[in-house]
Amino acid sequence: QVQLVESGGGSVRTGRSLTLSCTVSGYHESDYCVGWWRQVPGKSREVVAVIKSGGAPDYAPSVQGRFSISVDNHKDTLTLQMNNLRPEDTGTYYCGATYHLPVSGSSFTCSLRSGMEYWGKGTEVTISS
Repeated sequence: QVQLVESGGGSVRTGRSLTLSCTVSGYHESDYCVGWWRQVPGKSREVVAVIKSGGAPDYAPSVQGRFSISVDNHKDTLTLQMNNLRPEDTGTYYCGATYHLPVSGSSFTCSLRSGMEYWGKGTEVTISS
Protein backbone atom coordinates (compact mmCIF):
# COMPACT_ATOMS: atom_id res chain seq x y z
CA GLN A 1 0.00 0.00 0.00
CA VAL A 2 2.83 2.42 0.85
CA GLN A 3 4.39 3.84 -2.30
CA LEU A 4 7.46 6.05 -2.73
CA VAL A 5 8.27 7.93 -5.93
CA GLU A 6 11.53 9.81 -6.46
CA SER A 7 12.00 12.77 -8.76
CA GLY A 8 14.51 15.52 -9.47
CA GLY A 9 17.43 13.52 -10.80
CA GLY A 10 19.48 14.75 -13.71
CA SER A 11 22.92 15.53 -15.10
CA VAL A 12 24.93 18.46 -13.78
CA ARG A 13 28.55 19.55 -13.62
CA THR A 14 30.84 19.31 -10.63
CA GLY A 15 30.12 21.99 -8.06
CA ARG A 16 26.47 22.42 -9.02
CA SER A 17 23.39 21.55 -6.97
CA LEU A 18 20.43 19.22 -7.32
CA THR A 19 17.31 18.71 -5.24
CA LEU A 20 15.72 15.27 -5.06
CA SER A 21 12.17 14.71 -3.89
CA CYS A 22 10.32 11.62 -2.74
CA THR A 23 6.56 11.62 -2.45
CA VAL A 24 5.02 9.04 -0.15
CA SER A 25 1.47 7.77 -0.19
CA GLY A 26 -0.55 5.09 1.56
CA TYR A 27 0.98 5.45 5.02
CA HIS A 28 -1.04 5.47 8.23
CA GLU A 29 1.50 5.66 11.07
CA SER A 30 2.87 9.02 12.22
CA ASP A 31 6.28 7.82 13.47
CA TYR A 32 8.81 7.26 10.71
CA CYS A 33 12.41 6.66 9.77
CA VAL A 34 13.17 7.71 6.19
CA GLY A 35 16.24 8.33 4.13
CA TRP A 36 18.18 8.28 0.89
CA TRP A 37 20.51 5.63 -0.52
CA ARG A 38 22.58 5.55 -3.70
CA GLN A 39 24.04 2.80 -5.82
CA VAL A 40 26.32 2.37 -8.82
CA PRO A 41 26.81 -0.82 -10.88
CA GLY A 42 29.13 -3.27 -9.18
CA LYS A 43 28.75 -1.77 -5.73
CA SER A 44 26.36 -2.28 -2.86
CA ARG A 45 23.73 0.27 -1.97
CA GLU A 46 25.23 3.04 0.16
CA VAL A 47 23.31 5.03 2.74
CA VAL A 48 23.40 8.80 2.21
CA ALA A 49 21.23 10.28 4.95
CA VAL A 50 18.39 9.39 7.27
CA ILE A 51 15.97 11.33 9.40
CA LYS A 52 13.49 10.34 12.09
CA SER A 53 10.16 11.90 12.95
CA GLY A 54 10.93 14.52 15.58
CA GLY A 55 14.66 13.81 15.39
CA ALA A 56 17.85 15.23 13.92
CA PRO A 57 19.18 14.01 10.56
CA ASP A 58 22.21 11.79 10.20
CA TYR A 59 24.59 11.91 7.22
CA ALA A 60 27.18 9.65 5.71
CA PRO A 61 30.69 11.13 6.11
CA SER A 62 31.07 11.46 2.34
CA VAL A 63 28.13 13.89 2.07
CA GLN A 64 28.13 15.62 5.44
CA GLY A 65 28.29 19.38 5.03
CA ARG A 66 27.12 19.20 1.41
CA PHE A 67 23.75 17.43 1.55
CA SER A 68 20.65 18.22 3.58
CA ILE A 69 17.71 15.91 4.21
CA SER A 70 14.29 17.15 5.28
CA VAL A 71 10.63 16.14 5.54
CA ASP A 72 7.63 18.43 5.21
CA ASN A 73 5.21 18.86 8.10
CA HIS A 74 2.66 16.57 6.46
CA LYS A 75 5.19 13.72 6.31
CA ASP A 76 4.42 13.05 2.68
CA THR A 77 7.48 14.53 0.95
CA LEU A 78 11.12 13.70 1.58
CA THR A 79 13.75 16.04 0.14
CA LEU A 80 17.49 15.75 -0.39
CA GLN A 81 19.26 19.02 -1.17
CA MET A 82 22.61 18.22 -2.72
CA ASN A 83 25.22 20.97 -2.98
CA ASN A 84 28.80 21.09 -4.25
CA LEU A 85 28.29 17.87 -6.16
CA ARG A 86 31.23 15.69 -7.14
CA PRO A 87 31.63 12.98 -9.80
CA GLU A 88 31.65 10.34 -7.05
CA ASP A 89 28.09 11.40 -6.16
CA THR A 90 26.92 9.84 -9.42
CA GLY A 91 24.49 6.97 -9.03
CA THR A 92 20.90 5.88 -8.73
CA TYR A 93 19.31 7.49 -5.69
CA TYR A 94 16.58 5.68 -3.80
CA CYS A 95 14.35 6.89 -1.01
CA GLY A 96 13.31 4.45 1.67
CA ALA A 97 10.93 4.49 4.60
CA THR A 98 9.79 2.50 7.56
CA TYR A 99 6.93 3.32 9.90
CA HIS A 100 5.98 2.56 13.49
CA LEU A 101 2.79 2.97 15.47
CA PRO A 102 3.28 5.71 18.07
CA VAL A 103 3.24 4.35 21.61
CA SER A 104 3.30 6.58 24.65
CA GLY A 105 6.62 6.42 26.48
CA SER A 106 8.35 4.42 23.75
CA SER A 107 10.85 5.16 20.98
CA PHE A 108 12.61 3.44 18.10
CA THR A 109 16.04 3.61 16.50
CA CYS A 110 16.68 5.44 13.22
CA SER A 111 20.28 5.48 12.09
CA LEU A 112 22.52 5.08 9.06
CA ARG A 113 22.38 1.35 9.77
CA SER A 114 18.58 1.12 9.83
CA GLY A 115 16.78 -1.08 7.35
CA MET A 116 13.85 0.24 5.35
CA GLU A 117 10.60 -1.58 4.67
CA TYR A 118 9.55 0.45 1.62
CA TRP A 119 11.56 1.68 -1.36
CA GLY A 120 11.12 3.85 -4.41
CA LYS A 121 12.28 2.82 -7.86
CA GLY A 122 15.11 5.34 -7.95
CA THR A 123 16.15 8.46 -9.83
CA GLU A 124 19.38 8.87 -11.80
CA VAL A 125 22.00 11.43 -10.82
CA THR A 126 25.04 12.04 -13.02
CA ILE A 127 27.81 14.46 -12.11
CA SER A 128 30.35 15.28 -14.79
CA SER A 129 33.70 16.95 -14.28
